[in-house]
Amino acid sequence: MAVDKPAGLLSQPGLGPEQSDSVITRLQRQDQRLRLVHRLDRDTSGVLLLARGADALRRLSALFAERRINKLYQADVEGELHGCGCIASPLARLSRQPPRYGSHPEGRLAQTIWRVRTVGARSTRLWLRPLTGRSHQLRAHLAELGHPIVGDPIYGDAGRSCRLHLHAQALSFCHPFTQQRVRLIAQEVPFATEC
Repeated sequence: MAVDKPAGLLSQPGLGPEQSDSVITRLQRQDQRLRLVHRLDRDTSGVLLLARGADALRRLSALFAERRINKLYQADVEGELHGCGCIASPLARLSRQPPRYGSHPEGRLAQTIWRVRTVGARSTRLWLRPLTGRSHQLRAHLAELGHPIVGDPIYGDAGRSCRLHLHAQALSFCHPFTQQRVRLIAQEVPFATEC
């Protein structure tokens, strides 16, 4: 099962009763067998994949672990950027409150391919393809590139937008039971330019 997660909703419950509302808690009211296959940050919108039952969860999790699921994101970043590139750096958690990640020699390798979609007056819209799936990978990589994601309260200037301009646009993979090619596409990018 795939859902188009809105920004501002947790993928799974956080710590404390004020963070109990989430995609998985809402959906498990309808079907207790549903399990999250991966997560999106609270402020990231877009395609989120769930599994029905232990066997589906095991097979889909294996596809993620083996990097056989292609992920495509869109993001608006601060400033003007041109062309395309690949960011490869080992990421580690640098602080806990708030959780912040960045390059560190003892971190885990993270790779992100980026390509410019459009250039605006104050920001650039990018296509992003993470080859790995580290926590805050896209946010940390783009901040280190000197172009934090618009509206990022941890790595950039949250005051410029009401929300983080990061959207999980699509997932594609071979279905773990039928071997048919699956492509899941979220609705259009929901970024508002003003609060």
